[in-house]
Amino acid sequence: MNEDESKAIAEILEELSTTSHVQVRSSAELADQVSKAAAEEDKKRLEDGRGPLRRRTDYRAVRTAPQSLALTPWQVIHAIGLGAAAARQGAGRGLAEHWGSLRYSQAMEANRGRYLQLSSEGRDLLRFYKATQSGEIGTGFASLLAENIVRSRYPDHSVSVIPADVALKAGWTLRSSGTDGRPEALQRRPHFFVEAWQPGQPSHVLLLASKGRHSSVRQVHKQLSTASAHVESVHIGPYGTVPYLLIGTEIPTKESLAVHVLEVPGATALRPPGKPSAPDLDLYLEQENRAADTVRPAGHGETTVPGFQIMPDSFAWFSSVLALTEAAALMAFTGGGKPTVQYLTKEQGKRHFQHDAYANTARLRDAEHTIHGIDFVGTDHIYRLNGTRVEAFSGLRRSLYLHLHHGRVNEYRREVHDLRGQWPDHSTSKQWNAVSVRADGTVMAIRLRGE
Repeated sequence: MNEDESKAIAEILEELSTTSHVQVRSSAELADQVSKAAAEEDKKRLEDGRGPLRRRTDYRAVRTAPQSLALTPWQVIHAIGLGAAAARQGAGRGLAEHWGSLRYSQAMEANRGRYLQLSSEGRDLLRFYKATQSGEIGTGFASLLAENIVRSRYPDHSVSVIPADVALKAGWTLRSSGTDGRPEALQRRPHFFVEAWQPGQPSHVLLLASKGRHSSVRQVHKQLSTASAHVESVHIGPYGTVPYLLIGTEIPTKESLAVHVLEVPGATALRPPGKPSAPDLDLYLEQENRAADTVRPAGHGETTVPGFQIMPDSFAWFSSVLALTEAAALMAFTGGGKPTVQYLTKEQGKRHFQHDAYANTARLRDAEHTIHGIDFVGTDHIYRLNGTRVEAFSGLRRSLYLHLHHGRVNEYRREVHDLRGQWPDHSTSKQWNAVSVRADGTVMAIRLRGE
């Protein structure tokens, strides 16, 4: 590696650790524009001989939304990787898919006003890849904004963002079982459950539908109108009562990024009837085969429509589903394999984590690094960035890792909750060019690696 190459890569890594701002937009005007976009879409559907989409239409501006988020590109990449670790959305498996987040190492940079925008590398994409980029980057910003909003409302709680499809597979079959495919209402699902929790207490849950778009703000309005159909498919308790967030990330070619958000405020507490405390989370999760039906009020009676509904007598089960799905995602992030298997059912993808085999990663969960004085356990990934060797590390605080490795979810949640507010927020360290530490105890770091 010559001096010029080293300098160029060092500049890229420095950009990854530079704190910048992302605009957050939420207003009554935004809600009106999304409603208009929904009406236009349904009009076209009627003209095409299809019925209107079932949607939640009670959204409004988020009064507690921040005007902007202050974060680094590396924090966004960390959020993308963590969300992908257990979701298996692409051709990879677990950790291999998580490392796919590194493709965005050169995609974002700060402009002169210190607002995030696409870099020249991020703009220079083949057309077919833009949808993937916008969707994945959108999930990163959406999860970070959702955490910010929910944490501000529940300051004494911890907040987890859990992939909805993985959680739902513990109780329902999401794939098509017939030649006609799944009903449209089942094909459109929220992307995440956001859980505000305290150890031993019932959790508060809301839905999150995330979108991202390389286009004008008008296209974001259309995407948010579609997102209102995604959140309509899941109901926790009575029909239409679970709160939700709709978040769309606008990714212009030359201007700074902006995140648009709407919500239905409220609280859905997973409090099982006659049980004031939360369930034991160390229990093995059995696969269930639930009917994908939702009971909806109709006139003076009720009707059944396609959807996913969790009623109060299933709140204890669903609390376990959320906690164990998060545990699986955390273990997949640190290395996957057999420690992840214990937290997944067959339909959730247990078989995909049975073997410790991942491309370009020879050894798993054998790396230990001390960062900001904290011992972390995880996996190293050595790869080339523009021809130069770099090392990325993803891991979990050692004590928290040992809890989850041995199936102690209750102990993990107790300790990580006690640690809230104590995590370092430095974006670099003595040995690492870019560092991100999250409140769940995970770390993601990157540095130059000598030949």
